[in-house]
Amino acid sequence: MTQEPPADRTPASAPSGTDAADWPGAHPDALVGTDWLAAHLRDADLRVLDCTFLLPPAPEMQRAAFSAAHISGATLFDIEAVSDHTSSLPHMLPTAADFAAAVGALGISNAHHVVLYDDVAVPGATPAGAARVWWTFRAFGHTRVSVLDGGLGKWRAEGRATTAIPTAIAPTLFRATLHPELVRSRAQVKANLSSSLAQVVDARSAGRFQGLDPEPRPGLRRGHIPGSLNLPFATLLDPSDRTLLPPARLRTLFAAAGVALDRPVITSCGSGVTACVVALALHRAGHRHVAVYDGSWAEWGLEEGGQDG
Repeated sequence: MTQEPPADRTPASAPSGTDAADWPGAHPDALVGTDWLAAHLRDADLRVLDCTFLLPPAPEMQRAAFSAAHISGATLFDIEAVSDHTSSLPHMLPTAADFAAAVGALGISNAHHVVLYDDVAVPGATPAGAARVWWTFRAFGHTRVSVLDGGLGKWRAEGRATTAIPTAIAPTLFRATLHPELVRSRAQVKANLSSSLAQVVDARSAGRFQGLDPEPRPGLRRGHIPGSLNLPFATLLDPSDRTLLPPARLRTLFAAAGVALDRPVITSCGSGVTACVVALALHRAGHRHVAVYDGSWAEWGLEEGGQDG
């Protein structure tokens, strides 16, 4: 049975740049607007991470783009580097000890409010890296974490400054404890085929979900997890600036996709990254029983999966 996730830090009012009128029951701390970040950028308890995620991974390109321009005070979070390197699957969750060491090395403690952003101007970048890191922090018990709505693209479009000056980092101690209620394994998703305790929502494109388009990774079958629902993650974003849609609109889209917001949800995608955009959208809309299938189709779609797909 899905358990209640850790309690959130919910401010008295929604951060600037969000639609506060639609917040009852939702979580305004999941996002911060560009106005809010500009006003709080020098707060002592704030840390900013560039979480730009490239497909296929290109760490040199990621580092070069960050070095050329980033929000002042930001440091780079590499999803591939901070992952389970013992797994044959891409960017799986690291151990709690490895995550704590990596985050502490970036100068982040458990007392910090962490704000995450993507730079989708980098070739191959997807507007989902920040959501993946947001979920990762929460999976390891840190709920003072927010995504910059619209990312670096919106920040730049508003004429806000970036810098090439490296951020001085003072390593510190970060403690991490895995909250398994936010993560699902293949075995748990397979068991759910019989129990139907949770709805599985697939964030991939309709073509990939329906098996009409090929998978970008070799060795994977086409199709979807039996009984799953399809809600492509891009439909949850405003195409003009890649901000997350307002909660009321998100609820309408979830309902149209057949997702019952009073039942637990497991989100899935190609490799557990864009699934986190769906998890973020559900969280913003007030849903409190959401887990991410970390292996997603990169695991489920393996040829040896046989009849399970």
